[in-house]
Amino acid sequence: MSTPVTGHDQPAERMPAGPLIVTEDEALAEHLLRLCAAAGTDPLLVCGEPPPRQLWESATLVLVGDDLAERCAGYARRPGVLLLGLDLDDSEIWVRAVQLGAEHVLFLPDAEGWLLDRIADAAEGAGPPALTVAVLGGRGGAGASTLACALAVTAARAGHRTMLVDADPLGGGLDILLGGEGASGLRWPDLAASRGRVSGAELTRALPVLHRLTTLSWDRGDTPAVPPEAMRSVLGAARRQGGLVVVDLPRHLDQAAGQALEQSDVALLVVPAEVRATAAAGRVAAAARMRLTDVRAVVRATGPTGLAGAEIARGLRMRLAGELPQEPGLTVDVERGIPPGIRERGPLARFCGSFLDEVMPPVPAVGGGVC
Repeated sequence: MSTPVTGHDQPAERMPAGPLIVTEDEALAEHLLRLCAAAGTDPLLVCGEPPPRQLWESATLVLVGDDLAERCAGYARRPGVLLLGLDLDDSEIWVRAVQLGAEHVLFLPDAEGWLLDRIADAAEGAGPPALTVAVLGGRGGAGASTLACALAVTAARAGHRTMLVDADPLGGGLDILLGGEGASGLRWPDLAASRGRVSGAELTRALPVLHRLTTLSWDRGDTPAVPPEAMRSVLGAARRQGGLVVVDLPRHLDQAAGQALEQSDVALLVVPAEVRATAAAGRVAAAARMRLTDVRAVVRATGPTGLAGAEIARGLRMRLAGELPQEPGLTVDVERGIPPGIRERGPLARFCGSFLDEVMPPVPAVGGGVC
C-alpha cells in the first residue's frame, strides 16, 4: 500500500506508477488505496499541500478528494481527473468540479465498480479497444476455424498485437491448427471460473504464444461449459489490450458464444458455394444478426461449378466480405502442424490481408525521418 507523503516533500523526479490520490480524509484515502490494490496498481497518496505540478500532469489518473478540491483548482486542465465527493447533499460540489476541470464527480461506495474499472484501465494503459472479429460457419465443416486461424496468423505477421480465442468447445482446439497443442500456458478450463475484472496484461502473459500471436484454446481433457460471465470477463480483458482479437465461434450459439458475438465488432460467416450450405447459412445468419448487426459473408469456393459469391450474399441479405478460392495443400499443411495463412502468397493469406487492410488501422512504422 502506498505511503502517504506531503505534496512538496515528494521528490520531483519520482513519477507515480499508478494513480495520484490527493486527500486528507483518512477514510476516503483508505477506500481508494484498497481499490488501487484490487486493480493491481501502486498509487501515490498526497495528503497535505497539493502535489507538485509535475506529478499532477504526469499521473495516469488523478483522484481528488473534495476536501482538497479548491486547493487544486489552479492546476492546468488535463484528462483523467476525478473528484470524489464526501457529502451527497452538497450541491456546490458541481461548481468545484468545474473549477477543478474534473471529468466526473463520484461518490463511494455507489460508484465503486465504475471507479475500479477506471483505475484498472489506467494501470493497463488502456487505449482503443481491439477490433474484434468473430468467425462462424454457415454449415458444419465450412472452414470457419481455418479462416479464424489464417486471420490471426496474417495479422500477427503484419505486426498487429493479436489474440486468437477458441470459443467452440467441440471444435477440436485451435492450438492444434497452429501446431502448438503441447505449448505451455493456460487453456479455457483454467479460466472457466473467471468473474469480474480480469487483467489483460496478466491474461496475455499466461496464454501460449504461437506464431507471434496469443492463443486461448481448449485442453484435451473433458470439456467444461464456459459460463457467459467467464467469456465476458476474458474477452473484455483481451479487447483492452488493443490490436486484433479473432474469435472462432460454433454454429449453434450457446450463451457464452452469444456473449462473445455481442462483444464483437464484425462477424464473418463462412459459406461454401453450395445450395444446401446457403440454406443452412441463412439460419445461422439470422441467429447471429440478433446479437450483432455487422455480419458479412465469406463465400468459399468448392469447385468450378459453385454458386457466385455475390448471388449467395444477396440471397442471405448480407454484405459480401469476399470470395475465398481453394488453397492447394492446405489439408496436408494442417496435418503437418503448418497453420492456415502461413503461406503469404496463398489464397487464404491474400484474402486475410485484404480484409485486414480494410478494417484495421495501419501498424505504426518503427523509426522514420522527420517530415
